[in-house]
Amino acid sequence: MKATILHNPACGTSRKTLALLDEAGADVTVIEYLKTPPTRAELQRLYARAGITARDGLRAKEALATTLGLTEASDAAILDAMIAHPILINRPLVETAKGVALCRPQDEVLKLL
Repeated sequence: MKATILHNPACGTSRKTLALLDEAGADVTVIEYLKTPPTRAELQRLYARAGITARDGLRAKEALATTLGLTEASDAAILDAMIAHPILINRPLVETAKGVALCRPQDEVLKLL
């Protein structure tokens, strides 16, 4: 099975999710999204496939989200902010042939295997 993960190696949940994918024998493409951020179109596609909004995919606990006023912003403004500041993208986001999920907690990835 092929899988793609938007990954932050500094995040424990992201590391645990990647470990679950590896344990399942998935052929994983790891995208360190802080180094190689997704495009706006790619983020929209992933969120649509996951059935979530940009607001759902926002890392609201990040201080920058409050600083930028994103708690009351439109999805379009949130996406723009995520592209400008990828730290605002909540992770890990995993895609397989079965779908896309924001894997918080990491066991959410099991639904995609």
